Amino acid sequence: MEIGAGTLNHLRYESQNSAYDIVEPAHYLFDNSPSFGLVRTVYNDVKEVQSDTRYDRIISIASFEHICNLPEVVAHCGLLLKPGGQLRAAIPTEGGPVWKLGWKLTTGWEFKRRYGLDYEVIMRAEHVNTWREVSDVLNYFFQRVECGYLGLTRALSVYQVYICRDPDRMKCLSYLGLAREFL
Repeated sequence: MEIGAGTLNHLRYESQNSAYDIVEPAHYLFDNSPSFGLVRTVYNDVKEVQSDTRYDRIISIASFEHICNLPEVVAHCGLLLKPGGQLRAAIPTEGGPVWKLGWKLTTGWEFKRRYGLDYEVIMRAEHVNTWREVSDVLNYFFQRVECGYLGLTRALSVYQVYICRDPDRMKCLSYLGLAREFL
């Protein structure tokens, strides 16, 4: 399953032999995608996934920094993983100086030149979670979290990827207010 599937541009890297579910509320992003026929189920929200559904892997690429209810989404992901399953999330290092300098000198500059407007206003509205906040949420709900990054350190990177294993199901259930019978 993919959280924040957008235009389905990642789907070409996936095995065509397995079912692929997506969580993406903005249907206009994928409606005309030639890859749409490869999608088994579309969900608007991860809460719509049946509680008995399990995945070997849940991925999210450049989405977690946009999600206002990130702890709720990650808790649901933890409950939807099969034993031994993984949550893999890639995010820009929002809140870090290298990431900020990167977009200011590229997209931010072009946006200002073209429209005369400050792109930072859009970034503050769109990127509601910093890399530290995403990291904290993942580390709260998962017992094993590995992080790789493109840069000198995590704080001085452009992008980060997290591989999360062994969700703490009790924390997930407790956060979501669910009963123990879901174990």
